[in-house]
Amino acid sequence: MAQDDGETSLAAKNFRPLLKLDRLLRPVHSFMEIEASGGIVLLIAAIAALFLANTSLSGWYTDFWQQTLTLDAFGRKFEMSLLHLINDGLMTIFFFVVGLEIKREMILGELRSAKKALLPILAAVGGMIVPALIYWGIEGRGPGAKGWAIPMATDIAFVVGFLSLLGKRVPHNLKIVLLTLAIADDIGAILVIATVYTKGIHYEYVAASLGFYGFVFIFNFLGVRRLVPYLIAGAGMWYCLLLSGIHPTIAGVLLGLAAPASKLIRTDNLKAYLSQFQASLERLGDELDTTTLRAVGRESVSPLERLENDLHPWVAFLIMPLFALANAGVPVQLTALESSTAWAVVLGLVLGKPIGIFCITWMAHAFRWVNYPASVTAPMFFAGACLCGVGFTMSIFMSGLALEGDVLIAAKVGTLLGSAISACLGLLFLHSFLDRRDIASVAE
Repeated sequence: MAQDDGETSLAAKNFRPLLKLDRLLRPVHSFMEIEASGGIVLLIAAIAALFLANTSLSGWYTDFWQQTLTLDAFGRKFEMSLLHLINDGLMTIFFFVVGLEIKREMILGELRSAKKALLPILAAVGGMIVPALIYWGIEGRGPGAKGWAIPMATDIAFVVGFLSLLGKRVPHNLKIVLLTLAIADDIGAILVIATVYTKGIHYEYVAASLGFYGFVFIFNFLGVRRLVPYLIAGAGMWYCLLLSGIHPTIAGVLLGLAAPASKLIRTDNLKAYLSQFQASLERLGDELDTTTLRAVGRESVSPLERLENDLHPWVAFLIMPLFALANAGVPVQLTALESSTAWAVVLGLVLGKPIGIFCITWMAHAFRWVNYPASVTAPMFFAGACLCGVGFTMSIFMSGLALEGDVLIAAKVGTLLGSAISACLGLLFLHSFLDRRDIASVAE
């Protein structure tokens, strides 16, 4: 009997992680762990691209990404370079995960209530407006005027990755607020891409894309759980947006926002089933069919959470590094720094980001509209705002949408330089302010 009790307690112990009450926090922790590691891989890919673009391999590097891929289907020939396949195709999956993250934050995270959302939203607004104004003040009449949105973006992977270098000394609340700020920042960048960086719009294709998008909601309403119908509708929506003149990555965001956030099997039902399964396990042992258990476990997690968990590693460790490898390879020449476009991006990231983020939140705090998170001081928040000047992925992406030729190269050089300076300043300030906090806590 004692042995049976021991086996029962062991089985209960094995199931306990499924029933923890901190389910809402675990996706955030997993997200940060992946982003921290993904930031390292992203940095390696960017360095590799710079190396290839500045050696004797530069010709091969450029020609490789310009290879044209051709697909004949349904009587139509579909051609796209390898570079555009990454920027317009694979990056749609990146934006799909961004859409999932935005929806999760709006339903379960810091954006779910107006009071909690006000601080990161104000910070994001300030961090977009001031860099754009600085860029416009320098380059408003220059050849890179269309790139005013380039320094508005924040790279989540790099920010979380750099924070991880300081370990557990960084308050968890600071990581959360910076993560939420970056997601709110992404919303602004997506709106800019959708409304500004579009060519002549063909409304018949827009209508067709909305028709495919409507099928997604119909499938949701009917309770379709198979992935294939959604893939077909999503692919149709992406292709129609590609032909419409609106950047097709917007399809990824919209599809992410449409992902169901509710689970079919609630926690109390899962507990009841696991109790029955435990009794069956003791009776039947190895002969027990676990097919139903896998299905129950799958449906006890929302499609939104499941898709984010499944796709996020692929985005962090494959898609974003591929994007960096294809886009970060620019010839590093001092002549690029003679361009006002490069310095508009550098100053927008290095000065505009921290000034915009910190000043608007400091004023809101002074008027008692918002409070800094627990364990986070104003100097630490300023250091985090400096880190938000790392705008690598989205800044380079928007550079490719807005500019071309030598101006595009100057903007990319400015992005790399501005992001590097912002990372150094943010880490230096944060390290200093954390040391002061540690000394103060010891003195107390």
